[in-house]
Amino acid sequence: MTGLDWGALGVNALVTLGVLLAVFTGTWLLALRLGRHSVVDVVWGLGFVVVSLVGLVIARAGDHGDLGRQLLALGLTAAWGVRLAVHIGRRNGSREDPRYEEIAARATGSPAAHLYRRVYLPQTVVLFVVSLPLQVAAYQEDPATSGWPLVAALLGVVVWSVGFTFETVGDWQLERFKADPANQGEVNDQGLWKYTRHPNYFGDAAVMWGLWLLTAGHWSGLVFVLCPVLMTLNLVKGSGAAMTDKRMTSSRRGFAEYVERTSGFVPLPPKKR
Repeated sequence: MTGLDWGALGVNALVTLGVLLAVFTGTWLLALRLGRHSVVDVVWGLGFVVVSLVGLVIARAGDHGDLGRQLLALGLTAAWGVRLAVHIGRRNGSREDPRYEEIAARATGSPAAHLYRRVYLPQTVVLFVVSLPLQVAAYQEDPATSGWPLVAALLGVVVWSVGFTFETVGDWQLERFKADPANQGEVNDQGLWKYTRHPNYFGDAAVMWGLWLLTAGHWSGLVFVLCPVLMTLNLVKGSGAAMTDKRMTSSRRGFAEYVERTSGFVPLPPKKR
């Protein structure tokens, strides 16, 4: 097994970091012009597409990596990232996210500069770190056509598909639930939301694990297992499920009972009361 050219990967990482910094800085400038910083949420999924595309272009220019793996990684990433961006864009509309209003209100100097330091720069770093498996996928030389590399790639597609399905269907079910005025202030416990309180966050995590598995056929991919681990921890304990549960406790009737019978993350049969 020829593995991967770590020097070329390092150059790609530096270029990718620079591109991401430019993307999020540009998004910050656009947000200032629009007067709302919720636009950065739309860019999150598209940022992964940018990472995969940059890796493909630079790797092909230097004759690095396996084209099949590169195209597979880009295709899966684009399908997930574009759908997520469209969904968040439709959901947010022209309104500002209260989270960013709260961050701006805590600024001791310029609110714009404070938001750049507290939102845009951290998102740049987090996206860069979490997307490292995508960069590795662009530079692994051995095609996943047999043995464990093939098994890992197929498993990655399966896990990605589970995550994409949960995220897409869960978002659609929640949209339909919220569209009914009779459900205002109520808890959605139907469909996938019956088995997990956060099918969208679970789906997000599964997508990241699936993309990492594309690289797990070689030890160079196993090195970066920490990336989907960190993403999952953030979705469970950080800005994902934990924060949403805290907000829902005070805004949805019957949420405490919903918590008692419904898994917090991994889909499981609901507990009988």
